[in-house]
This record gives sequence, structure tokens and C-alpha cells, in this order.
Amino acid sequence: MELFELLPILMFATLAILLFSGYPVAFVLGGIGLFYGFVGIIVSQSPGVEFPLFNFNQFFSLISRTWGGVAENLILVAVPMFVFMGTMLERSGVASDLLHTLQILLRRVSGGLALAVTLMGTIFAATTGIIGASVVMMTLMALPIMLERGYYKPLATGTIAASGTLGILIPPSIMLVIMADLMSISVGTLFMAAIFPGLLLAGLYLVYIYVRTRINPELAPPLPDEIGPESRRELWVLIIRSFLPPIFLIALVLGSIFAGFATPTEAAGVGALGATILAIFNRKLTFSVLKDVVERTALTNAMIFGIVVGATCFSYVYRSLGGDDLVHEFVAGMGLGPWGVLFLMMGIVFALGFFFDWIEITLIVLPLFTPIMKTLDFGGHIQIAGDILPWMAILLAVNLQTSFLTPPFGFALFYMKGVAPPEVRIQEIYRGIIPFVLLQLLGLAIVIEWPAIALWLPHVALD
Repeated sequence: MELFELLPILMFATLAILLFSGYPVAFVLGGIGLFYGFVGIIVSQSPGVEFPLFNFNQFFSLISRTWGGVAENLILVAVPMFVFMGTMLERSGVASDLLHTLQILLRRVSGGLALAVTLMGTIFAATTGIIGASVVMMTLMALPIMLERGYYKPLATGTIAASGTLGILIPPSIMLVIMADLMSISVGTLFMAAIFPGLLLAGLYLVYIYVRTRINPELAPPLPDEIGPESRRELWVLIIRSFLPPIFLIALVLGSIFAGFATPTEAAGVGALGATILAIFNRKLTFSVLKDVVERTALTNAMIFGIVVGATCFSYVYRSLGGDDLVHEFVAGMGLGPWGVLFLMMGIVFALGFFFDWIEITLIVLPLFTPIMKTLDFGGHIQIAGDILPWMAILLAVNLQTSFLTPPFGFALFYMKGVAPPEVRIQEIYRGIIPFVLLQLLGLAIVIEWPAIALWLPHVALD
């Protein structure tokens, strides 16, 4: 193999090494792209190279690609507002009130507090896709209470970590917005396709917690009778005040998208306004809170868009050097067939999840996999033509759930350990997430076997 044919492989290998350097991912992606662009120019002048691999003028195309692909992209405008919505909900006290209400309602059920945490994670997943904020918030609120009640530490930590990551799958998810843009799929279609798979995972968590605590009640002692409202009237006031507002916000955001009243970007604006109104309703909207929310939103968005810009540079140079053709030839040469290619891609994404965050995996892998996905034919397994990309996108999204929980670089585990009480050891956190990772893989297998779980709702809406 000639040197110029090795450049895409060397480029990817360099990325794999430097991602472990601790240097900001956005700079790593952009720097490698620029470096190998210059390498391509130099190699193009070598004897035996019949056509230029890269020329200096192509660097100017990066400006238009970055502007048109990121700055002018109306779909990505939804990301800052969804981030603002989630951050405002965290600071407004809505989450703590919701958790208290749910544990009161489930006090008679085995593992009631753990079930309440899972339900709260599911509800808040439908209002924000900020995993770090969700896991930290739920750890600070729920873990001390669960430990005080005598919960088994691995069960408590695993429940919080798994339910806190549901926001990356259940819409409105920032990851789905970015995936829709990269794969040229309607955001609304991808949102609808993700609802049932997201609820499937939440349902698997609930069933597992209930069955395990039913078999072994010592793992999850019940809530004492003296805690909670003293009358039915007080209970209804609690439900109306703490349970219905976030449900109404979810219906407002997602309902406006699914009903066709608003685009995802417009719905994100509605969600940001709704979260602010809830903060006013809870009497938590002060200048310091607003300032903190705006600052954290700006920092989170700077990180996300910085990585998107760096990934744009990396993928453009990679394709220019023939990386796409190399991947196609490699996959075609393996002779795996559509199912073999599917499981190969799922295996690669699962393995990458042990070391990288979802945004890095998405922005690096999707541009390579999307052209391959379009060529796969699963025959009668998918009944309606044209559904291959939404189905594959949801499979990747479910698979990427594991990237937050799998050691050694499960980011949800780091978030949790950073704010957990000192007596909670990292070994107990690792032990606690194992059943939930297996449940995520089970959910992935179910969506692979029955594509209608992801595809039924979009077709009902379109029909």
C-alpha cells in the first residue's frame, strides 16, 4: 500500500491516540484535520501520485462548510435553547419537588424510591438532554436519601446513573438533533422514532428494579409512614403543584412538534420560556440564578459547537484524502452482508463507548457509516422502503446509551462520583451499572428484532 493510501488510516490512528491526551476534543479534531491537510499537500507532490490528494485552496472550503453547516444551520439553533431549558429546570427546584411527589405516590411499591428516581429521570429526559446536569442533579437529590433509607449502594448508584442518561435518547434530545443534521433526516421524524425505544429502556429499568426488590426487599427498605402529606387534599395539592407542571411542559414542547404546530427550533424556544415561567412559579428566578443559567448554557454550547466545528474540519480532510472509499472497500471486502455490517457497526460503536463521549463518537463515526447505511438491504425485515436511516439512527442512539455507563471512561460514573457521599466507592458504582448496561443491550436487541418499535409512530403521524 502506497503512502498516500495510508493517510486516512494514519489520520484515524492519530485521532485515537490524541483523544486520550486530555487536550480539548474540539482542538484535537480541528488540529488533526489541518495537519493532515498539509501532509496531503506535501504527499501530492511526491513521485507516483497521479492526482493531488489535497491542495491549499481546499482550506478555504472549510470556512464555508463551517458557516453553512454550523452557524447558518437552523436545526442546530434548537440546541442552545434546549440546554437553557434543562439548566433552568435544574435550578428552579422542579426536579426536587417532582422526586418528593413520586416517592410519596410509590411508597407502597417494592423499591418505591428507586422506581421514583427512574420515573423522574424519564420525565426529565423529556425536558432536557444535558446528561451531566441530570446525573449530578439526581445524585445530589436522590442518593443521600436512598442511602439514608438503607438502600443497597450498587442498586442506588446504578438506578441514578442509568435513569439520568435517558435524556440522550428520549426527545427532545440534543444528540438526536445533531444526528438528524448529520444524516439529513427530519428532526421531528427522529424525535417520534425515539419515543418508544426510550420508554422501552425506562420500562426495562422499572421491571428490573421492581422484580429485584420484590425478591430481596432488604435492598430497598420502604418509605416510613410518617413522611408525606397527612390528608388526601394535601396529596392532591402536592400532585398539582409538583407533578403536573413538568408534564405540561413536556406536552407543550413535544406536542407542538408532533402536531406540526412548531418546528423543533420553535418548540425549543417554547421550552426555554416554559422553564423560565416554572422558575417564576416556584419563586426561584432571581438575578443570580438567571446569570448562572446563562453562563452554564453558554459554556455547554461553546463546548458542543466547538466540537462540531472541529469535527467538520476533520471529516472534510478525511474524505478528501479518500477515507470514505477506504471504509467502503474494507466493509465490502469482508463480505459480511447487511446483517453482518449492522452488527459490525453496533460492535464498533459499543467498543468506542468504553473510551469516548457520545458527541465524539457521533461526529466521527456517523459521516463514515451513513453512506454505508443507505446501501444496506434487509429485505422484508423493514416493511416500508425509506425507513432504513431513521431505524439505524435509533439503533445507534440506543447503543450510545452504554457509552455513559461503561468503564473506564463512563462519564455518568465520573459525574456521580464527583458529587456522591465519600462512603460511596467507585467499585460500587461500577458494580451497580452492570445490570443496566445489559438491559440497554437487551433494549437494542429488541429494537433490532422489531423495527416497528421505532418506525410505527412516525408512519402513523405521516399517514
